[in-house]
Amino acid sequence: MSKRLFVSVDLDGLAEEVAAAQELFADASGLSFTDPEQAHVTLKFLGDTDGGRVDDLVRELEVAVADSGVEPFEAAFGGLGVFPSLDYISVVWFGTRAGSEQLTALHEAIEERTVAMGFEPEDHEFTPHVTLARLQHAGGKELVQDVVQNRDPAVGTLSVDEVRLTESVLTEDGSEYSTVASIPL
Repeated sequence: MSKRLFVSVDLDGLAEEVAAAQELFADASGLSFTDPEQAHVTLKFLGDTDGGRVDDLVRELEVAVADSGVEPFEAAFGGLGVFPSLDYISVVWFGTRAGSEQLTALHEAIEERTVAMGFEPEDHEFTPHVTLARLQHAGGKELVQDVVQNRDPAVGTLSVDEVRLTESVLTEDGSEYSTVASIPL
């Protein structure tokens, strides 16, 4: 059976801080907020994956984490941004203030291993970020632009000591995530 998978660093314990960052956009119409309890940095989106490949995938992720040379580290999150641009907003996010080098090194090692396994390569440069919301329609675009350009929230700091292989199940209430495997740094 197929599973919808991604590799992430989860922001365990920062849900209140994530929710506070989302509050900055509370008056913007057209935004669909992500669940603060599920906040994460996606290192690699794998998509629909045959369940029979999970064990091999976990082994390759263990090798990738080892190859990255990344030891447990502190990551600090904050600042705001959008994809793809302020003129055309589809995703509102906050970034990393510390830990970007380690997150990028993990992404690159995981990318190399998963592409070698036949997964699609990324089609854009990796930007470590946490999705706050998606813009469904442009009603709140000007407010979003104003907040992104004029506010610079600190979201919080996290000790990162693992990456997770996560399954995403799409439900009527949005995506529900469950950890398939944890790979220690």
